[in-house]
Amino acid sequence: MKYHIVTYGCQMNKSDSEKIASKLEKEKYKLTSDIKKADLIIINFCSIRQSAIHRAYDKIHKIKQINPKAKLVLTGCILDKDREKLKNKISEFLPFINLETKPKIKSKNYAYIPIMTGCNNFCSYCIVPYTRGREKSRKAKNIIQEAKRLIKQNYKEIILLGQNVNSYKTDFGKLLESLNKIPGNFKIKFLTNHPKDMSIKLIKIIAKCEKIAKEIHLPVQSGDNNILKRMNRKYTVEKYINLIKKIRQYMPETKISTDIIVGFPTETKKQFQNTIKLIKKIGFSQIYVSVYSPRPGTVAYEFPDDIIPAEKKGRKRIILAMLKK
Repeated sequence: MKYHIVTYGCQMNKSDSEKIASKLEKEKYKLTSDIKKADLIIINFCSIRQSAIHRAYDKIHKIKQINPKAKLVLTGCILDKDREKLKNKISEFLPFINLETKPKIKSKNYAYIPIMTGCNNFCSYCIVPYTRGREKSRKAKNIIQEAKRLIKQNYKEIILLGQNVNSYKTDFGKLLESLNKIPGNFKIKFLTNHPKDMSIKLIKIIAKCEKIAKEIHLPVQSGDNNILKRMNRKYTVEKYINLIKKIRQYMPETKISTDIIVGFPTETKKQFQNTIKLIKKIGFSQIYVSVYSPRPGTVAYEFPDDIIPAEKKGRKRIILAMLKK
């Protein structure tokens, strides 16, 4: 029996796919890169944006044309209403794989270690709390054991994953210190972070641990306080700027990347310019820009989507052009 996995979305989805692959191979399935030869096809996707649902429809349609006999399974961040729409197009839904499942790692250099899943933040545009549920953290001893095993296998990067790693229970800083003490030649990375949970104590720990890569992904989403409030981000632009100052105080060479959403409901041209001002002030090493699209099931879905697509795309192009300079 042969299987094929199609993965969309973030690193957490990629990690989930590695765990699915491990479980299938224990059941004597073999991986194939050719959809035509697969007996089982799994689509693992993140439906944070409505456009992802449309992609899922398109992908399911194409797969059925290429390989109509294959068993088609869907997994990932899926709302109940989307399950209802898709249930007649697939064979079954696969629940999230247990965090403790050992993955089948594809990369030779780096390995993902999910330390938690779910989210308690309820940003107004995001469906993660509704699809993955509330935050659940793994035991620190299990994470450390997995890291030691991977380091013995000569992986050079250990990437800790979570929707919000800073809120890892019981203490993310202590976990980083414990991992930093493991003997070996490797680097520790982690994502993603929420500004409201990036404390000075954690910054000092990252600064002093030599094995932690001095790269921090800290999504800001907007440079305007009113938009941040509508997004339910629980911090202000001023607090974010102060946080960056503290990071650079203790780690001057740190690369800071971010996420930004353009065209959020009611975002005026002036509010967008506030985001541009923030970008210039911070000097991010990388920016991942998303065009807002209404997502059924979120609080923001009830907001008026009052910015035309052309304007949203134009704002995205402006930010991307800044990165090229």
